Amino acid sequence: MKHEEPVAAGRRERLAATYRVYARIISLLRPHRTQTASMIACLLISTGFALTLPWLLAWVVDVGVRHGNAGQLALAAGAILVTSGLRGLFAYGQGYLSQAVSQHVSYDLRNQVYDHLQRLSFAFHDESETGQLMSRMTVDIEAIRNFIVLGFTRAILAVATFGTVTIILLYLDWRLALVTLGCVPILVYLSISVARRLHVMWTTVQQETGALGTIMQESLSGMRVVKAFAREEFEEAKFDAKNREVRNMSLEAMRASAWNQPLMVFVLNVITVAVIWLGGAGVIGHQLSLGTLVAVTQYVLLLGAPVRTFGFMMTHFARALSSGDRVFEVLDTAPAIVDAPHARALTNVRGQVCFEDVSFAYGDGPPVLCNVSIDAAPGSVVALLGATGSGKTTILHLLPRFYDVSSGRITIDGMDVRHASLASLRSTVGLVLQDVFLFNASLWENIAFGVTHATDEQVKAAARAARVDEFAHRLPDGYDTLVGERGVTLSGGQKQRVAIARTLLCNPRILVLDDSTSSVDMETEYLIQQALDVVMRGRTTFVVASRLRTVKSADQIIMLEHGRIVERGTHTGLLAQGGLYAELYDLQLREQEEFEAQAMLTSG
Repeated sequence: MKHEEPVAAGRRERLAATYRVYARIISLLRPHRTQTASMIACLLISTGFALTLPWLLAWVVDVGVRHGNAGQLALAAGAILVTSGLRGLFAYGQGYLSQAVSQHVSYDLRNQVYDHLQRLSFAFHDESETGQLMSRMTVDIEAIRNFIVLGFTRAILAVATFGTVTIILLYLDWRLALVTLGCVPILVYLSISVARRLHVMWTTVQQETGALGTIMQESLSGMRVVKAFAREEFEEAKFDAKNREVRNMSLEAMRASAWNQPLMVFVLNVITVAVIWLGGAGVIGHQLSLGTLVAVTQYVLLLGAPVRTFGFMMTHFARALSSGDRVFEVLDTAPAIVDAPHARALTNVRGQVCFEDVSFAYGDGPPVLCNVSIDAAPGSVVALLGATGSGKTTILHLLPRFYDVSSGRITIDGMDVRHASLASLRSTVGLVLQDVFLFNASLWENIAFGVTHATDEQVKAAARAARVDEFAHRLPDGYDTLVGERGVTLSGGQKQRVAIARTLLCNPRILVLDDSTSSVDMETEYLIQQALDVVMRGRTTFVVASRLRTVKSADQIIMLEHGRIVERGTHTGLLAQGGLYAELYDLQLREQEEFEAQAMLTSG
């Protein structure tokens, strides 16, 4: 007994969760209530005309045919013709409006999900697969749209038809009505049992479809790597295996759905035979008119329309439940980084940046930063050095609140960044990230991305400062040249310079350069460094660099190791300490600088 209570409670919770998903999908119709109401009205009127036809047939048999009344027969024929025409007209209205409403809902839902994804924090996107998100944006939303047309609408039709036919049959002959309605419990049982199985199946199909999208996205994005290592056949086989898995699971789900429909039709045919047998006996015994038997038979056949589509309807119900779970899971994910209730805009920023005993860990992982303290004066340059994984980039990501610190705080001009509005904070901090991303748009549009109403002169001024102007004029269409997906038509150094120009155009008070010259040659590095020397003047700048040449003149150089600051000072001071920085200098620059100094003495 004690074991059954948790099982029953779990069943009730699952049922409640199912109802919540369906209620939420139906609530998407609220903004389109007028069209939805018109659709339902057309459906009900069309159904009403369809249910009128058996009455007219009974009239034809009992009055026109049986009594040989030609006038009544002609009148009945005309009534049938008009009724059929009106039924077709309203059926057209219902069909068009259901498609229109479903398209509006899918449009709204796509916008909601996309807008929400834009606002979710880095932590969410770190853990999410692009293929799964694409699948939810396309396949799952399309399943919800189909549910409105082929599930929700047909459910209303089924309820309206069953309810009205039940009343009419009870009025015509209660005994035949009871025989007909005897199939309802069987149909309900078949539907519920199939729906439970399909929900599990379609949930798995949707998940694996997302995984298939991930494989395709990764393979296409990494096509150069695939071709460089001649792994085309391996990628083809991997995609084929997952594609086959999705196909087989989809077929299994459709097989379970397909068995449901013939079973329901068989049950209905058995009921039809029983009605004809019992009703025929009633006509022979003069207990029932022939017209009434014809009408009852027609009503039983009318029940066949929703019954024949019941299996497919349950498929769309099951798919909508699975897809709704996946879509609403994204919409219900709250952004980890949001404006504080009383957030204030950063104004008249001087650029005093302080990290005060900052510690940080990604999720439940080990600490990445431990008690980091940095005091950057307005207009100063702070260089961050250290081995891969030492926490350099993490420090830069904490400043614009891509993540929030685990402990300690970060301030700009004395204000905790968590108390500043995100819009003002991120317009104050300009970033040039190590992993440059360019959009499949023109060179001009990529540079102007961060400024809504940038003028042509402003864009070109930023381009000149970042040395983009030097190669832009050599492109086929100049600044109007499309750079391709992820900037594929540009070299690594050119992409880096475009990213710098994009940041410079925003004119941030605080500049963050995450190894922004790592992907360029020595000549390009020199050109960019000349531009950055001018741009950094008067701005508080944080620089992560792998080449010491770019950070020698920094006001403060910080050496990181395992998330802790192990050395801090100027270039000269750190060389005198003889620590990690001095070792790095010996490896990279000492011989070169000594050679250059010797060459100058010789030439002198």
